[in-house]
Amino acid sequence: MEYTPLKLRPCYKEYLWGGERLKREYGKADAPDLTAESWELSCHRDGMSVVAEGPLAGKTLEELDRAAYWGTGCKDRPFPILVKLIDAAKPLSVQVHPSDETAVIRMGERGKAEMWYIVDCAPQSFLYLGLRRRISPEEFRRRAEDGTICQVLNRVPVARGDVFYILPGTIHAIGQGLLIAEIQQSSNTTFRVYDYRRRDAAGQLRPLNLDRAAEVMDYTPIIPEECRANSMVSFSGFEIREMFSCEHFRAYRVDARGEVALRCDGKSFQHLLCVEGAGVLRSGGGTYPLARGGSYFLPAALGDYQIVGNCRVLLSRI
Repeated sequence: MEYTPLKLRPCYKEYLWGGERLKREYGKADAPDLTAESWELSCHRDGMSVVAEGPLAGKTLEELDRAAYWGTGCKDRPFPILVKLIDAAKPLSVQVHPSDETAVIRMGERGKAEMWYIVDCAPQSFLYLGLRRRISPEEFRRRAEDGTICQVLNRVPVARGDVFYILPGTIHAIGQGLLIAEIQQSSNTTFRVYDYRRRDAAGQLRPLNLDRAAEVMDYTPIIPEECRANSMVSFSGFEIREMFSCEHFRAYRVDARGEVALRCDGKSFQHLLCVEGAGVLRSGGGTYPLARGGSYFLPAALGDYQIVGNCRVLLSRI
């Protein structure tokens, strides 16, 4: 059987902090005018990816043959990865996620480790990442309730191309003016700590989750730093950087200046997300356009393929 790259239909999220950039600049013509997130790859019940075109159109990732499409390395477990584009026209809430270990004590929760790639940012943009000093659970709750929690967080300036890995249990927040590609465990478990006292469309304060946040939070202070590439391989016409590797996923940045020859080896699917430039994806006898904001799911059994053009692509796999 011949396998081909699959274009997936994004799942859009209209949270109150979203903006217009995904629709205006990143090829999401069918997105709502104010879109906070575009779930590019998801097998999560809160936003399932669906094949957009071709003979498999209308099928979800769950309905595909797991060995051939997911890969032999993950066919016997839940789909492991969720990939998003995030447009933070306004700041996101201060929040924390559980680990697999702290989530397992509650029904319906899953751990959430995540990696952020800064696609673009407004001047002087920043994010919050971890505690500047150790605080007690009592101080945590007091500061969450009186709105001073950000005073004990690391405020980290960001630039295009920066990479951050957010460990479960690390308190964090995406700041205003950031456009981020997020590669994460397949989880939508978030415990909101502080939300600037914003109100939803019904005029209600958005609920906080202080009890669970206090249970799963790591109170150890951290010194935030860019997650440096673990390795870089340079060839004539392209570079590949390993952005981050952990037990849950591996993520790479591929900079093409010509032709890049790659391969799906049967062990894992691959997901390509173009964040800069333009080019084409070639597989078998087919050619598929690559443009900023566009992505493809590559079946594990695909075999050899090529990225051709002048573009930057984020590649994720297990």
